Amino acid sequence: MSAPTSIALRGSYRIADEMLFDGVALTMPAGEWSCLLGRSGVGKSTILRLILGLETAGQFEGTIAAGDGKPIGGRASYMAQSDLLLPWLSLRENVVLGVRLRGERPDFDKADAMIAQVGLTDDHAKKPGALSGGMRQRAALARTLMEDCPIVLLDEPFSALDAGTRADMQDLAARVLAGRTVLLVTHDPAEACRLGHHVNVLSATGIAHWPVPESAPIRGVDDPELLHTQASLLSHLRGAA
Repeated sequence: MSAPTSIALRGSYRIADEMLFDGVALTMPAGEWSCLLGRSGVGKSTILRLILGLETAGQFEGTIAAGDGKPIGGRASYMAQSDLLLPWLSLRENVVLGVRLRGERPDFDKADAMIAQVGLTDDHAKKPGALSGGMRQRAALARTLMEDCPIVLLDEPFSALDAGTRADMQDLAARVLAGRTVLLVTHDPAEACRLGHHVNVLSATGIAHWPVPESAPIRGVDDPELLHTQASLLSHLRGAA
């Protein structure tokens, strides 16, 4: 894996004549987790797509740049809200899909280790149609972790999981992605405050940078400072809705 780099996005985005957000200044420090929250429809997933250089429905005016001056493309892995598993491939084949699409030889030992870490070893030969929603999301997480990229963009990666499994997968992702530049889009204040080195709240008029607990991520689910921070963040988000 190449060295992680910071990423900075500055600008505005509109769809037709409607301004979705304006005056946004988002910085993702190198090697740390940045979390992005905000009401539905404000443009959180759009920001992920803009960073990746993917097509969007509107027009962005501004700049997106990596701190080392190199292109972001080819150095970032992405986990979307939907699992995007190919239905004709087994779980194991889906986990190594990115490697195969690049014409490289899959490391199945590494893939099996990732599958084991997300608790799906007994299901590695099953097709996506035979998996529950939560199992499919865990498979998609294994595929993202398999890519081993220095920049990782996650769009609600744990949303379909029950509370216990969600905490386990948060622990796993924090461990495996340590030292990478991560942007996590989430609707969950507890998740953001537990995982984030930096928490950002997106609105139509820009980004507010929310204070996080002094303890380092990943924080204990019963950490008093974490509980206080997530409660105040939830109150802010409810007021902004």
